[in-house]
Amino acid sequence: MITLNDFERVEMRVGTIISASINKGARKPAYKLKIDFGELGIKNSSAQITELYEPTDLVGKQVIAVMNFEPIRISEVKSEVRILGAETKGGVILLSLDKETPNGSLIS
Repeated sequence: MITLNDFERVEMRVGTIISASINKGARKPAYKLKIDFGELGIKNSSAQITELYEPTDLVGKQVIAVMNFEPIRISEVKSEVRILGAETKGGVILLSLDKETPNGSLIS
């Protein structure tokens, strides 16, 4: 079990996807994403969300991402943030907000 202190160390923020394309070099199907986090800047991510989303569906979509994991390289993409979603039999469903939220807003 983790403590509340452990949970509070995970920095989750709101961002808006500004571009999405296929990450051709990834071993498993994935998209390379550019996500705008407002004052925190634009971050790159590689996400295995190809089963339920097309790149055109993703542009403009607000997502929740973990900001303070160590970056990892997936093919040519330095994945700086990890977007959050629910794993289902049909694929990953992205977590979303029910109202537009300023980019960079902290999730608590």
